[in-house]
Amino acid sequence: MNVITSTLSLTVADVDASRAFLQTHFGYQLAASADGFASLTREDAAVDIVLLRRGTEILPADQRDRQATGLILALTVTDLEAEEERLRAEGAPITMPLREEPWGERLFQTTDPNGVVIQLVEWTTPA
Repeated sequence: MNVITSTLSLTVADVDASRAFLQTHFGYQLAASADGFASLTREDAAVDIVLLRRGTEILPADQRDRQATGLILALTVTDLEAEEERLRAEGAPITMPLREEPWGERLFQTTDPNGVVIQLVEWTTPA
């Protein structure tokens, strides 16, 4: 198997709200869209994202009313403090403040209008 890209598909109540959040705060670009659907991409190694409106009939019946919950979209970045400052300045809610774990993970979280948790991570050498 040769994986050439990765895409995370999220079912949300308001596609436009998540799309705007990802475009405004994370530099995603709209690759394709239709009613209840948006495909987002970036030029770097970040995962592509597909947003589907909850209840859409293109999903199998047992998946239509599910909503993106219990997952974290984690993006590894450089200069984590600058990213947190930038997001605060842009008005994005910081829902978990910057912290460092004993194993060397530094992270903070923001949450989009549909409740999708986006975690920014930077790795350090543990003490």
